[in-house]
Amino acid sequence: MTDRTPVRVGVFGLLGSGNLGNDGSLEAVLGHLRAEHPKAAVDALCGGPEAVAARYRIPATRLHWYRGEYRTASRAGAVAGKGLGKLVDAFRTAAWVRRHDVVIVPGMGVLEATLPLRPWGFPYALFLLCASGRLFGTRVALVGVGAAPIGNRPTRTLVRWSARLATYRSYRDTLSRDAMRAMGVDTTRDEVYPDLAFALPTPPAGAPSERPGPVCVGVMDFHGGNDDRARAEEIHRRYLEGTTRFVRALVEEGRPVRLLTGDACDAPVVAAILDAVDSPLVTAAEAASLADLMKETAAADTVVATRYHNLVCALKVGTPTLALSYAAKSDALMDRMGLGEFRHPARDVDADRLLEQFRELERRSAELRKTLTEKNLIAARQLEEQFTALTAALFPAAGTGHAHAHALRETP
Repeated sequence: MTDRTPVRVGVFGLLGSGNLGNDGSLEAVLGHLRAEHPKAAVDALCGGPEAVAARYRIPATRLHWYRGEYRTASRAGAVAGKGLGKLVDAFRTAAWVRRHDVVIVPGMGVLEATLPLRPWGFPYALFLLCASGRLFGTRVALVGVGAAPIGNRPTRTLVRWSARLATYRSYRDTLSRDAMRAMGVDTTRDEVYPDLAFALPTPPAGAPSERPGPVCVGVMDFHGGNDDRARAEEIHRRYLEGTTRFVRALVEEGRPVRLLTGDACDAPVVAAILDAVDSPLVTAAEAASLADLMKETAAADTVVATRYHNLVCALKVGTPTLALSYAAKSDALMDRMGLGEFRHPARDVDADRLLEQFRELERRSAELRKTLTEKNLIAARQLEEQFTALTAALFPAAGTGHAHAHALRETP
């Protein structure tokens, strides 16, 4: 590679598929690349290539050859299509990786199974990526990713080997690094930084209100985790009933409620709450990006949310936030931002207890806003360090000093 040849950078993941958090992580990495490596040639291998190409103005290729990859296969033809797709994807992924000098997996919970997940879906795709990188000498970086203990053995094996084969790893919380260490990955030189979404621009805060203002309630099509499949419908019913009771109680107090989502699959939950709580005080936001979510949460007095990146957006703009927590990553995020006591289990939403916590959150609003201001300044500095380390690891000619020595390595 000469000075006249641009570095070929690929971005990889379930991007452009309707999950705003995943796309926000991509946006943060693209912002870094365009600022620090403007001559790099960037393209994507992703879940929604049309959306990624249109929104981010980069070439994009479909992640899976078989278009029905994430639909349940019940007929023989669909089963055969999925099976053939696995073989085709091995060659497609290898050919794509070989064309690049660097591949970045931007954030996302790619090393976890806190939501329902099959081993031969994304875990297999990630393994193909990392194995191809090692085979062809392409540097693969898992940047600010999430990880969690995995019970399913095939999924755990694929995730472990993907991490081992990557050139660079960093995590969005300490629990993620600990989970990978427990799975047998050497994490000695792996670092922890805030979620990549904290690197996105922050919208201006809303004007203070003399009377109680709107409450953002972030909902999710929540059915439990990968090990809860047998109880999925019961978990979903209890979550929806508890959340609906909470929204109804707010409306009875005259509070405007703004319903937020973070993935296209959350729409039925919004529709169910709007139907159950028939009031003009309840409205639904149509957010198409994390920037939109940040604007919504900045305009609110308080936020109560389930999805991880709903929480990130609210905390980043400094709005007092209560987490309906469904995984350890949410707990870790709230602890990092100084609001660890404001958590409520998504698997067992008790509307009365949630209201008590909500009132305490509002009572301490001024104090918590100061805390979030301080924590956000720390997060910004830490993410500058993350991008410095990333440059040193993936673009050695641009990296110098301690960051280069610390981050550039080949993992066993």
